[in-house]
Amino acid sequence: MGLAETISFHASTDVGRQREHNEDNFLIDKKLHLAVVADGMGGHAAGEVASAIAVRMLHQEVRKRASFLAEYAKKGSQMRGGAREIHAILASAVRLACQKIHEEGKIDAERRGMGTTLSALLVVGSHGFVAHVGDSRIYLLRNGRIQQITEDHTVYNELVKRGRLTLEQIEKVAQKNAITRAVGVYETVEVDTLTLEVLPGDVFLLASDGLHGYINHSVELEPYLDGEDGDGACRELVDLANRKGGKDNITCVMVRLGAGDARDERRARRVEQKREVLANMPLFQKLGERELLRVIQVAEVHEFAAGDYVMKQGDRGDQLFIVLDGLVNIMHGEQILSEVHPGEHFGEMALIRAAARSASARAAENSELISIRRADFFDILRTEQELAVRLLWQFLGVLADRLDQTSRDLSTAKEELMAEDVTGEAFDEDAPTHASSAPPASDDRDAVPGAAAAAAGAADATTDGASPSSDEPPPASPDTAGEGAALPS
Repeated sequence: MGLAETISFHASTDVGRQREHNEDNFLIDKKLHLAVVADGMGGHAAGEVASAIAVRMLHQEVRKRASFLAEYAKKGSQMRGGAREIHAILASAVRLACQKIHEEGKIDAERRGMGTTLSALLVVGSHGFVAHVGDSRIYLLRNGRIQQITEDHTVYNELVKRGRLTLEQIEKVAQKNAITRAVGVYETVEVDTLTLEVLPGDVFLLASDGLHGYINHSVELEPYLDGEDGDGACRELVDLANRKGGKDNITCVMVRLGAGDARDERRARRVEQKREVLANMPLFQKLGERELLRVIQVAEVHEFAAGDYVMKQGDRGDQLFIVLDGLVNIMHGEQILSEVHPGEHFGEMALIRAAARSASARAAENSELISIRRADFFDILRTEQELAVRLLWQFLGVLADRLDQTSRDLSTAKEELMAEDVTGEAFDEDAPTHASSAPPASDDRDAVPGAAAAAAGAADATTDGASPSSDEPPPASPDTAGEGAALPS
């Protein structure tokens, strides 16, 4: 039995203690493995109308593509572009709902300006697909760790991210809880999407703000998600929100994955290993869990037998490589310039420009590597502004370290070449008292380029370095050389 066939769904909703009617809506389709929570807003029950339209239209649009989803469930990542297509299905469905709600608001003056949040989880095969707008949330409990995998579209969250105000100042902002995105308030809306591998034992919680507004820290949810009685846990969460005031409608949907099979267990170990390696890389170590998930979703794992080339000198590359297991040699011709060990990376310049590789990389033993492609990296930069700033800042730090290492290696090579040659004095009795400080011209022409290339190549494959201290420009990196595409604006 596959992992998708072990999913169980649980839900509960309540009007709360201060509202007259429930404007929340939720949907569970066990056949499609789809769960949706929507929290409506607007006077004269308009919020209830908006959330109902959003849930219904999303369901209809996803159901239309059921055959495509079934095909992806069988083929998974072998179906090139399949994940992007599912993102497009969900985002398009939310935008259609947005347009419909907006039109309804223009027809009826009492419903003008109505809107809704929407958080949806669609499980297809071994992957979960998220579509999100507003301040409802989706949490994930995995391996005893709970994390919020959606981002609140609120004034409060925007102020926190920009760091313009202290937390004390933000608390005094009158409209800090106002949402900055909603489905239906305007004719169209930007939809956040996310893909992640679902693993045995994963538990997802979809919650309206009537519930999570009473949760001071995500870990408070763990005891409720850890139990085996999903229906009881949902009722207990609703009771918790009511005990703390119940000032809003309360809705939660729990999606629990079962044990899976041996393949799922192996995949779970690989996903955790991949997360640990990426989290410890200088390029990604400053990222939060949600941001790291965004990177993990575009990271692919490749296997190479001993002697296989990962990349060849002269090829045009578009991938950053990280060694997950094994050992890789960076080579110029047949000369080994450096070794790349698990957790270390090479080829990062290919993420920002298209150019020919000026060094080769060959597996010294059976190895597994993670790769990230330039197109996927650019997609993150375009769609995730805050994440893009962090990634580019870290990227500059990595390049600065490489510059510093290259400068040190070149300085060392230069000192060695300029050192006084005393071998004549040691072995030739007739040699002059003082040897010339400069080697013959032919030796100089042969030695300097070779030493410089070796030093630059070794520096390019190095993953650690101190802060830059030299203003000397380095030679072209043996990873990628020449001019290439500019970063997107």
